[in-house]
Amino acid sequence: MRAEASVLHLDMDAFFAAVEQRDKPSLRGKQVVVGGLGGRGVVSTASYEARRLGVGSAMAMSEARRRAPHAAYLSGRFDAYRQSSRVVMELLKELSPNVEGLSLDEAFVDLRAGGVDCSDREAVRQLIAGLRIEVTRRTAGLTASVGVGSSKFMAKVASEMAKPDGVHIVQPGTEAALIAPLSVRAVPGVGPATGSRLEALGIHTVEQLQSASLGELTRELGVSSGENLHRLAHARDDRPVASEREAKSISVEDTFAEDQHDREVLERILRRDSAVVAARLRAGHVFARTVTLKVRQADFTTSTRSRTLAGAFDGAERVAQVASELLGAVPLLQGVRLIGVGVSNFVSSAQEELFDIPSDGVDEVEETPDPQWRRSPGWSPGVEVLHSEHGRGWVWGSGLGRVTVRFETRLTGVGPVRDLRVDDPQLELAADLLPLPGDTSAEEAIS
Repeated sequence: MRAEASVLHLDMDAFFAAVEQRDKPSLRGKQVVVGGLGGRGVVSTASYEARRLGVGSAMAMSEARRRAPHAAYLSGRFDAYRQSSRVVMELLKELSPNVEGLSLDEAFVDLRAGGVDCSDREAVRQLIAGLRIEVTRRTAGLTASVGVGSSKFMAKVASEMAKPDGVHIVQPGTEAALIAPLSVRAVPGVGPATGSRLEALGIHTVEQLQSASLGELTRELGVSSGENLHRLAHARDDRPVASEREAKSISVEDTFAEDQHDREVLERILRRDSAVVAARLRAGHVFARTVTLKVRQADFTTSTRSRTLAGAFDGAERVAQVASELLGAVPLLQGVRLIGVGVSNFVSSAQEELFDIPSDGVDEVEETPDPQWRRSPGWSPGVEVLHSEHGRGWVWGSGLGRVTVRFETRLTGVGPVRDLRVDDPQLELAADLLPLPGDTSAEEAIS
């Protein structure tokens, strides 16, 4: 256990719904539910306005509609969520080299590893205040709840106590008393099955778990689980903040404002991007064995083709050559909206490519429709569109050959609603996102 509160947990508030409210001014302060809209869909995130009506994550969408019949139900825009997440995670890396991302909207930060004097409570409070202001500025309006404690468990508990849009710091020495009233399900590792077994033993709160003997817990749950729960119940948690895993792939993507049909132009772009990818390989002092090409066509069908070679390389010419060969197998009948090249399967040294042939002799091909877009039965609610006359907006709904669009962005304020034909030649999906103040890596991605 740490002697000072030096582990920070940041959790974005109602993240998916908050991004939608930010980008759609007419939804600010309104009930918003994001998730699967089909018959078996479930809620991913609900705005706080919808939560007040009892709508929550993992709830069946049919139940959510019963509880909040007047809410805006959106299918989700994962590119927008990734964009905001990237901005937040880059900001956290400015605080410390040890950042452990848990999901798109939450992460642990080891403040001590960042050189923060965590014994100075006022300095920590000022740092957090500045962090939250910067999160809001760089994401153009999103908010985060922040907890700080002497361990990951306590930092997570603290951020839950801080919600929404607040701060809670757990001072060392107060941990066991603080968590005592909580449900046992607040303890890491207590899922539905373990929670039910504990409750069957009459253990419903952490205080009751603290009173249980180690022998009783190991007898009922096994040695490993019993010992772990006994430690955590007394707020003893020495798990380190594990910084992000090493990159498993390096890739660069280009999105076009207009569909691209010229194969020679695409190959020139691939050569340019291959040079960027190879430079990153060399900077990382690694060699790759697999090249991947990604092509998104005009109907948003995405093709991913990969080739694993017999040797390992770090040269731009080899990356470009393989990417070009993979592109040759992709039919370009409808035009290309996005093209990307990446490398993976890293090794620490170069390996000669004997006979210069693919090791498996075939390409791996996956062709799937983009999950954010469905041609049938209609335009997905929430998706962003462009109209040559009315500008940028988002789909409210569609049916019977019509699509209803509200033309607004986070930069315009509340905009007008238009009812258009589905086949309106002036209407198209928005191929890009509006930039955020803190987004410095929109074109290149390392995953």
